[in-house]
Amino acid sequence: MSVLVITGTGTDVGKTVVVAALAALAAAEGRRVAVLKPAQTGVAAGEAGDLAEVARLAGPVTTRELRRYPEPLAPATAARRAGMPPVHPRDVASAAVELDSSHDLVLVEGAGGLLVRFDDAGSTIADAAWALNAPVLVVAHAGLGTLNTTALTAEALVRRGLESVGVVVGRWPASPDLACCTNLVDLPEAAGAPLLGALPDGAGRLGREEFLAVARDGVSPWFGGTFDPEKFAAACSC
Repeated sequence: MSVLVITGTGTDVGKTVVVAALAALAAAEGRRVAVLKPAQTGVAAGEAGDLAEVARLAGPVTTRELRRYPEPLAPATAARRAGMPPVHPRDVASAAVELDSSHDLVLVEGAGGLLVRFDDAGSTIADAAWALNAPVLVVAHAGLGTLNTTALTAEALVRRGLESVGVVVGRWPASPDLACCTNLVDLPEAAGAPLLGALPDGAGRLGREEFLAVARDGVSPWFGGTFDPEKFAAACSC
């Protein structure tokens, strides 16, 4: 795949760190990587946003942000309240296609969950993925409730004719509880796709070299890592 859309099952699930891990691994293989953020919310002009975090962790990758809104709200709401133009799926698709022409891998990071609105017409990152005919990677949280939100996201992807390549746990806790451990077995069924990684909570605070090592351990060979879901689940005992 040359374009991959990354969405979350909700907010604060570790989506940006997962994007950074994929970018770091691909860049370490010598691939030309671009990361596209259609809508950044909750960050004022001049402040460091998600793309700055990706660049800090992944190294010299191309980054592009289409819209930035100061209030930490859904992009459609944030755009309306700021009196600024919204981002449309065609804008996302156009930027991704342009980046794809000069890069080996383009990662498109959504805002929040799959069906968070970009504009008042109800456009979402799912519409951008459909316009690009791009597969989608789902980032989920580890604990209680994740099976429901993951299943809902998977169902929405299927209804829209989108391909889900798998699910990654974006913030694996240092001391997982029973729900976290059993979810490792159940998440693939909920997602209708394989478990392709689990990154430790706090990975975004690491330096670049240490982060690359963590990314390699925590991400599937599909993306250049060594993560083995069966071994990882077997090592989780509660």
